[in-house]
Amino acid sequence: MKRVLHISDVHVEQGFGQVPWTTFLDKRAVGLTNLVLRRRRFYHDAPRVLASLAEWATGESVDVLLLTGDLTALGTEPELRAARLALTPLLEAVPEVVILPGNHDIYVKRDLAFENRFGDLLRTDLPELATDGVWPQVRLFGDDLAIVAIESARPNPEIRRSSGCVPQVQLDALPAIFEHPALAGRVILVGTHYAPRRASGRRDSLEHGLDNAEELLQVCGQVELGALLHGHIHRRFFLQGPPLPLPLFGAGSSTHRGHEGGWVFDVTHGRADVRELSCNAGVFSLSDVRATLA
Repeated sequence: MKRVLHISDVHVEQGFGQVPWTTFLDKRAVGLTNLVLRRRRFYHDAPRVLASLAEWATGESVDVLLLTGDLTALGTEPELRAARLALTPLLEAVPEVVILPGNHDIYVKRDLAFENRFGDLLRTDLPELATDGVWPQVRLFGDDLAIVAIESARPNPEIRRSSGCVPQVQLDALPAIFEHPALAGRVILVGTHYAPRRASGRRDSLEHGLDNAEELLQVCGQVELGALLHGHIHRRFFLQGPPLPLPLFGAGSSTHRGHEGGWVFDVTHGRADVRELSCNAGVFSLSDVRATLA
């Protein structure tokens, strides 16, 4: 059996004291104001929550961590450095890690800051099928599990916009990946930052959602056994059944005070039992099986 922990949007905000003031002469000024006046009270404990998650993951023998983006608040280099430090206990507790950036990690421009801090965790087991740098990442675990990670985040310098898009070259690569013999018979978990649907089942707004959500869902219809895992929307939920071609699991914001947690997939012999991980009074615990992929 392989146990997968899916978390997202941990928003580590430490490091601002080392950020030059000139960094805030753009959309980040608005983001910082929002952080100070509203968001900070929900995320100031993120490093402690991540340390508690590491303890839980060790005790529960988690094999794979899937982190679907938004490690930081404003994507500055000091924040990314602080996020790596805060995540270190969890990265050391789990043998295998699949990670990708969210829109907050490449907030207003696409540079190499994320790769400089997390590039050692960006890799694929089928490099011949990567069409956009390392993307899509394809990771194979044991005989029963594959994770296909897609980068859907992009910079959004406009103040009111935080939308995403899967690059066409990555979408075009997915059919060959899903049909590859190495993935045959495996549970396939597709991971990306943006949600193709909200908890209501409706598409997200143009300013906040995934531009090509329909195209992504259509190509993921090739997956016979699996699910699509995402972040970006800060409440945990899952959807399944028609008209969706495969179940959707949103991890929410895993360090948000009062909503800490994620999803746990126990994968073995062509099936996956899915449980919700939640936190009460600082103690993490698993629900009964919420869904089964088989």
